[in-house]
Amino acid sequence: MMRLDDNDDDVSLFDAEEDTGRGKSKKNKIKHPVASFFHLFFRMSAILVYLLCELLSSSFIACMVTIILFLSADFWTVKNITGRLMVGLRWWNQVDDDGKSHWVFESRKGNSKQLVSDSESRIFWLGLVVCPIIWVFFVFSTLFSFNIKWLAVVIMGVVLQGANLYGYVRCKVGSRTNLKNMATNYFGRQFLKQTMTNQEES
Repeated sequence: MMRLDDNDDDVSLFDAEEDTGRGKSKKNKIKHPVASFFHLFFRMSAILVYLLCELLSSSFIACMVTIILFLSADFWTVKNITGRLMVGLRWWNQVDDDGKSHWVFESRKGNSKQLVSDSESRIFWLGLVVCPIIWVFFVFSTLFSFNIKWLAVVIMGVVLQGANLYGYVRCKVGSRTNLKNMATNYFGRQFLKQTMTNQEES
């Protein structure tokens, strides 16, 4: 079942450590092919329409509306469906009785994590991470080429896909403190590794 996850680490980003033991072939099987397809379809369609818009249509408005529709469909699908089915994570915002807004991040725990397919997990995280990076690249290319009319569209791509990325990373690593500690530990390990390498070379 799903439960609130504010402090505990969840499955690893690509679930690599769960590739051992019995039932490995089942864990590598794609259990939700339709969800896996639409997890990538809307976001890749938005990128392709942006890249090919001048070939597909001479109307800027038509291309812009099409891209926004794809981005919106992707945001809703990833947030409400594919994250829950493919990796057992979900997040949302709720307003309490006092009118205060709260962000809720949930993840599967215990034996329920074994229901997650490694193949689906890789598809989910790969699409979730790569596509926002592409939209960030589009922002810089738009600025450097002075193609300002597309700036609002590419910023929307960054915001919508970046929001899902942030939400699911929070689901995975827990609270904001855990996220900061995780980054600190990573850079600390990299610094220690670099120091040890320099000492061995000298």
